[in-house]
Amino acid sequence: MAIRAIGRIRTPFAEAAGAPIQPAYAQGIEGRVVLDEAFGSALDDLEGFERIWLIYWMDRSLPYRLRVVPYRDWRERGLFATRAPSRPNPIGLSVVRLVRREGAVLHVTDVDMLDGTPLLDIKPYVPAFDACPRSRAGWLDAGAASRERADGRFHGDSGREPRRRS
Repeated sequence: MAIRAIGRIRTPFAEAAGAPIQPAYAQGIEGRVVLDEAFGSALDDLEGFERIWLIYWMDRSLPYRLRVVPYRDWRERGLFATRAPSRPNPIGLSVVRLVRREGAVLHVTDVDMLDGTPLLDIKPYVPAFDACPRSRAGWLDAGAASRERADGRFHGDSGREPRRRS
């Protein structure tokens, strides 16, 4: 299997601590998607889409563990029941708002990834395919923590996991 970066994502976040944990908590935060020039023409016809999916490699996340305490909880959960960035294959997925294109650069908002993150792919967001608003959300439906910002537990910014509430 061969995966290569097709560009880099530029954002205001140098480290995970304090960065939004999902695009929904990054409303209006601006960034740029800078594609390698060789892929510039692949952006043709993308301008008509309001949102796009960015698929990227979370290159600064810590090694994965099978059980983690996710950002929105105080209990340990199975890794695959979370969106924790420390994963066997640290692939990230964020839906961002497309503002405009300038050549091989996309100007976007609602960015939640770290600056310089390697970009793997871009796909258009299509509401008819991508939205399932009435879906169940497992343990999050039971009243998760209202945390919206990362604290570094999966990127080594703080060096420790948060304490659990008793």
